[in-house]
Amino acid sequence: MIISELLLLISLVFIALLITSSIVYSTVNLGISPMPSSNKAYFSMMQLVDKTGSGTIVDLGSGWGNFVIRIAKRYPQRQVVGYELSFLPWLTSSCLKKILGLKNLTLHRKNFYLADFSKASVLICYLFPEAMEKISHKLQVEKSNVSFLISNNFALPSWQAYRTIRLNDFYKSHVYLYKISKAET
Repeated sequence: MIISELLLLISLVFIALLITSSIVYSTVNLGISPMPSSNKAYFSMMQLVDKTGSGTIVDLGSGWGNFVIRIAKRYPQRQVVGYELSFLPWLTSSCLKKILGLKNLTLHRKNFYLADFSKASVLICYLFPEAMEKISHKLQVEKSNVSFLISNNFALPSWQAYRTIRLNDFYKSHVYLYKISKAET
């Protein structure tokens, strides 16, 4: 009995170390840890997505799948795409996608800076300032059909937000909605 309990404990510690190592590795390499949005941010972002038509929704840095899965469930008629480089969050969201049978959701373990946004209508993100600069540049130089960008917490440099929602949270965070067109930069 004691040996089986010891093996279970060792297994749990090993799994915890594996998870921690994966997250630390991804954080060091990507410059940001997979951090889920608050429920207040989710609610505000969902309200904004409601007004974006019927095109493809792309989540840049879909993490553990918290938002991208909710979006896919809420809009079964729309294609939803998520990009995540961190292995465990991507694996977790991929498993949830399979369990929930979300046929309209595609998850890529790929760098979204290299992704083709030509079929995207809406971009969703909760990134960091340097990543937002890269997205801003990508939108300015590449041809795409992106109509909207919704960002949790971080503004899109060189762009004027069409709408800004100030959340009633501890940090007074913002959710930004941008109407994207070549003329608005």
